[in-house]
Amino acid sequence: MSAFLNISYTFIGQITIPSFIAEMKEPKDFPKALWCVTIAEIFVFGIVGAVVYAFTGNQYNTSPAFGSLGNDIFKKVAFSFMIPTLIFLGVLYASVSSRFIFFRIFEGTRHKSSHTVVGWAAWAGILAATWLGAFIIAEVIPFFSDLLSLMSSLFDSFFGFIFWGVAYIRMRKADGGINWLKDATPYGYAMLALNVFIIIIGFYFLGAGTYTSVQSIIDSYAAGTIAEIPHAFQPLLLPSSLPHTEQ
Repeated sequence: MSAFLNISYTFIGQITIPSFIAEMKEPKDFPKALWCVTIAEIFVFGIVGAVVYAFTGNQYNTSPAFGSLGNDIFKKVAFSFMIPTLIFLGVLYASVSSRFIFFRIFEGTRHKSSHTVVGWAAWAGILAATWLGAFIIAEVIPFFSDLLSLMSSLFDSFFGFIFWGVAYIRMRKADGGINWLKDATPYGYAMLALNVFIIIIGFYFLGAGTYTSVQSIIDSYAAGTIAEIPHAFQPLLLPSSLPHTEQ
C-alpha cells in the first residue's frame, strides 16, 4: 500500500490540469502535450527506478533514491539535477494553490483582474505563506516516505480518483439532461461503470491508505527508526506530540 501511495503521489498531478488548460493559447492542443509528458515520465521513472533497485536493492535503498549512491561525487551530481525539478515543482504547486485561494477571496472584485496594490499585496502574501508552510512541514516532519504516503492517501485519493469520476458523471448529466442515463449507449454505460470504479478506488485509498500510513508512522516511532525533530522547530509543536524519551 505504501509503495503504491508513494508512486501515485508522483504521477497524480491532474488537479493542475485545469490551470494549464485555462492559460493555453490553444486549449485543444493540451491532450497532445499530456500524452508526450506522460509517456516521457513513465520511461524516465521506470528506468531510474529499475537502475537504482538493480544496483542497491531494497536493503540499502533510501528515499529519495539518489541517496543510495555510494560515491559522494555521483551523489552530488545526481542531486544537482534534482534542484531545477524541485524549484519548478515548488513554484508550480505554490502557484496553483495560491491562485485558488486568491480567486476565492477576490471573486467578483476588481482586484482579481486589475493591477491594484491590494491585489498584488494579497498575492505576494499568499505565496509567502504557502512557501513558509511548506518549508516548516518539510523541516518539522522527520519522515519522508510515510509523509508522502499520508499526503497521497489524504489528497491524491480525491484529486486523482474521486474528483475525476464525479466530474465525468456531472458532465454527462449536464450534456444529456434529465434522461442522460436512460438514453446512454453501451459505451456510455461502460464509461460510467469505469468512473464509478475509479471513485470506489479513491475511497478505498482514502480509508485503507490513511490507516496504513498512520500505522506505519506509529510503528516507525515504536521501533526508533525515525530521527528526532530538529530542535529549532520543537517549540512549534505541542509537548505531547514529541517522542517521549526517558532521562
